[in-house]
Amino acid sequence: MIARVIVQTSAWLGFMAVLLFYAAGRWEWPQAWAFLAIFTVGSVGFCAWLLRRDPALLASRLGPLVQRGQPRWDQIFLLTFIVVWCGWFVLMALDAQRWRTSDVPRSLNVLGGALVIAGFLATALVLRENSFAAPVVRVQPERQQRVIDTEPYAVVRHPMYASAVLYLVGMPLLLGSWDGLLIVPLMIAGLAPRAVFEERLLARELPGYADYMTRVRYRLVPGVW
Repeated sequence: MIARVIVQTSAWLGFMAVLLFYAAGRWEWPQAWAFLAIFTVGSVGFCAWLLRRDPALLASRLGPLVQRGQPRWDQIFLLTFIVVWCGWFVLMALDAQRWRTSDVPRSLNVLGGALVIAGFLATALVLRENSFAAPVVRVQPERQQRVIDTEPYAVVRHPMYASAVLYLVGMPLLLGSWDGLLIVPLMIAGLAPRAVFEERLLARELPGYADYMTRVRYRLVPGVW
């Protein structure tokens, strides 16, 4: 599994670097190097931690985006989201470096980096609590999946999506792109249908989830939604 971690992490890191620096047209972009450094440390740290704490969860998170038992709508969502994500990265690089149309203050670059780090830490809290937090939507009977209703799951039903919001807001600030930040509300809105469809599937196929939905009212933000 260690070799798999190294290959997948290196491939994803290299892919993001190509998107950013090719679109930027230059290597002298400190904010992008800072982002890649945070991503590298966070990803390697996650994998090392999960390898010791929960190898089964790590294996599931390293799985393909299209899996047996995964609903077709989730396959379409994930593939679409990856395409949008790539376009978003290219837009931020063009805006911040090639076109130079955004002038984001250095203080907001720092804030963006802090939000990305906070996203990693929030994700760690979710993974510590939920051993079934796979990247695809499906019930996992082979792992005796059960409802998780403690720690962050006692506050909102989708704390992993809440963590993703920190990443999504932090990245354009760190990279210095106002245009990238304008896209964030659309990307967050894109997560909403997936959360709803995921709940319908879990309520139907995972014993106890329907009761959990009555106990924890909010999906993403307490008091809002």
